[in-house]
Amino acid sequence: MPHKLDQILISSSQPDFKKRLRDLRFEIVHATRFKIGSKRYEQVRSIVQDVVARKDAAVVEYTQKFDGVKLTPKQFKVSEEDLDKAHTEIQKNLLYSLCQAIENVRKYQTEIFIGSNTHPGIKYTPIKRIGICVPGASAPLPSTVIMTAVPAQVAGVKEIVVVSPPRYNGSIHPVILATCHELRIDEVYRIGGAQAVAALAQGTKKIRRVEKIVGPGNQWVQMAKREVFGLVDIDSVAGPSEVLIIANDDANPAWVAADMLSQAEHDPGSAILFTDSQELAEKVIGELEGQVNQIDRTDKTIECLKKFSGVVVFKDISDAIKWANDFASEHVEVQCGDKSKEIAEKIENAGAIFIGDYSPVAVGDYWAGPSHTLPTGTSARFFSALSANDFIKSTSIIEYDQKKLAESAEDIIRLAEIEGLDAHAKSIRIRQKDL
Repeated sequence: MPHKLDQILISSSQPDFKKRLRDLRFEIVHATRFKIGSKRYEQVRSIVQDVVARKDAAVVEYTQKFDGVKLTPKQFKVSEEDLDKAHTEIQKNLLYSLCQAIENVRKYQTEIFIGSNTHPGIKYTPIKRIGICVPGASAPLPSTVIMTAVPAQVAGVKEIVVVSPPRYNGSIHPVILATCHELRIDEVYRIGGAQAVAALAQGTKKIRRVEKIVGPGNQWVQMAKREVFGLVDIDSVAGPSEVLIIANDDANPAWVAADMLSQAEHDPGSAILFTDSQELAEKVIGELEGQVNQIDRTDKTIECLKKFSGVVVFKDISDAIKWANDFASEHVEVQCGDKSKEIAEKIENAGAIFIGDYSPVAVGDYWAGPSHTLPTGTSARFFSALSANDFIKSTSIIEYDQKKLAESAEDIIRLAEIEGLDAHAKSIRIRQKDL
């Protein structure tokens, strides 16, 4: 029986198989960022430059233009009273869940932190001040605060700033504020978009500049982060949420479809299945067809399935693994029964890997401990999951005494001279006179 989503089926038996795979990958990458030189790309650059020039006045203007909220610079910052009020009024069971998630993340991040390394040749220092972008979606995203702020706190960051657009009754959703209060973050600004990124990077009269900007956001936010990179550090240029599932006949098609929909509902979001089973592929498409009508964002999710998603049938799993490493997706799930761990070990490019039938992306998004701030748009080939180790900087320590320098002097002089750097060589020779 044909389905409305049959168009997302891609099979290795099709003559244009590789082209369709490459086109799908391109759609995902393109959704991450604006094309350089495009009208929107130039608009982002213009916003950043305007905030540099006009500071708070520009932030006021763009907040009214893009968010429909008119603020004065004095109204940017959320008051401590509002933070405390949100924390007091939050549902107690929700607060309990948030606190448990915080504990899980803090434990994991502490265990993987390298900043306590005591090698005499390196010194680790936490970044002093960072900014976190929290999207102003229709629903609150407290997990974004947890997954970015807790790793920074583990690293020893002293000053954490949160920015989020005023989409909830002209302010920020109280669940976000309550989470900030629980984490003792008291510098929260009701601004967002490219203007907030520019304000964090350059500083204004009301907002002191930061040294690193992290967190998700739409193309405007991500391209603004790209624009200010170098002036400040960033986590990555992240785009729409992605999942790539490698599955065989051992997988439950209903569960695979549910996991695909959990990412496609982000609008935009990408959901891809790689399998060696035509039967599984057809069952998953059938499940997608049925389940997509049972979620809140049906129409938008269907659009994402058609534009950014695919059910791909390979001749064998080894081909699926090869292409999975090429796609370098944000989330890679492996649902291949007792072969899941073996296959997962062959995945080299992924933001996070979820092994087995009982490890859906949602476990990582909210609970397990690793940050859900992950590279997207094939950037997992060179970017990593955000962690506590991203909030420290290393400084090399070099200390030679007279004897050790003497032992190496001629070699150093030889290398300096071959590069034509006579003064370098002389800085060694002048010390040899004391021997």
